[in-house]
Amino acid sequence: MNTPLTIQQRNAVLKTVGQLIAAKKNTILAANKIDIESYSGDDISMFDRLKVDDAKIEGMILSLNQLIADSDPIGKDLYHFTHENGMKIVNKTAAFGTVMIIYESRPDVTVEAAGIAFKSGNKILLKGGKESLNSNLEIVKLWHQALTENNITTDWVEYLNYNRTETQAFLENPTQQLDLIVPRGGEKLIAFVKKNANCPVIVSGRGNNFIYVDTEADLDLAISVIINGKDKISACNAVDKILINSNLENKESFTKRLIAALLEVKLEILGDTDLSSFDNVKPYESEDIWYKEFLDYKIVIGSIESTEKAISKINKYSGGHSAVIITKNDATANHFMSSVDSAAVYQNASTRFTDGGQFGLGGELAISTDKLHHRGPMGLHHLVTNKWYIKGNGQIR
Repeated sequence: MNTPLTIQQRNAVLKTVGQLIAAKKNTILAANKIDIESYSGDDISMFDRLKVDDAKIEGMILSLNQLIADSDPIGKDLYHFTHENGMKIVNKTAAFGTVMIIYESRPDVTVEAAGIAFKSGNKILLKGGKESLNSNLEIVKLWHQALTENNITTDWVEYLNYNRTETQAFLENPTQQLDLIVPRGGEKLIAFVKKNANCPVIVSGRGNNFIYVDTEADLDLAISVIINGKDKISACNAVDKILINSNLENKESFTKRLIAALLEVKLEILGDTDLSSFDNVKPYESEDIWYKEFLDYKIVIGSIESTEKAISKINKYSGGHSAVIITKNDATANHFMSSVDSAAVYQNASTRFTDGGQFGLGGELAISTDKLHHRGPMGLHHLVTNKWYIKGNGQIR
């Protein structure tokens, strides 16, 4: 294990990485252009995440600057206790050690997630997808240059250019210390990692997010929030399912307005037996569609008889990521929000806010749908474990 770095050393490296990204922007964009032109798949969400432009470069630099400005997550006192025999017992935050990040398509993860892992005192192993290899390797060069310029070994950030077979072999029998794995990607990637890993895994799971329109909803607000939920189909915080209370006053006129708004943003609309009777809504073939995260220009709308049934349906089918209730009734909202088993629950706001930067975390390593070790956007101060420090003067039990 590498000798721990001071907070001054960690921040200096992050500052240098940001400066190098700004200076080498054209080199990164050129490498990304090769990846974009080489991509032969038909996954539109993966293609969207693959592309790097000026805005993404600015986002990388902003994330690093926010990390630099944040406090040190390591060595924070969590608990104090003085034993009756005089021992002083303190529990403090501690680095995991070595964190492996496995991700698909997104070169910005090579900056943002690695930055969070690095500032929280961890060695980082990066395993990106083959589709973004050129972009990732250029960014890792900048990490290594920044470390070298600050007289720190490049071992702190390592890129694993492995194929699927090599990755599986490494997960099963790591050739170096491995304390935590965070897979960021689709369900197939997550299942592969969980099946093969021999250390703890934090799942950045599927979205499949729901919006429930209550009988006391502001209907203009409802349409605005729903449309915003599909403004980036490649995001895990995008909306895929809409439940409309069947007792909603003017339900028919609202549904027609909603359909028109969805068509305007070029979405394919699927509906249950009730709502597929409306024009431009296709009936779906199986109830299993309620489980599916689309990452596509698709949405499902359905009727539901009550708030309780909406809660039950969301808890059965959703990915446990984000869920929204549209209502003016705070009591109904509070019941919904406390009962829905999702990492983030909203009243009258878009699921697109489930994001580390939007939650004030300065970006996130992942958005965890697990309940251990952390849930929801996982920022700098969440990528820590803890350690007990006991000071005595000869006490024995």
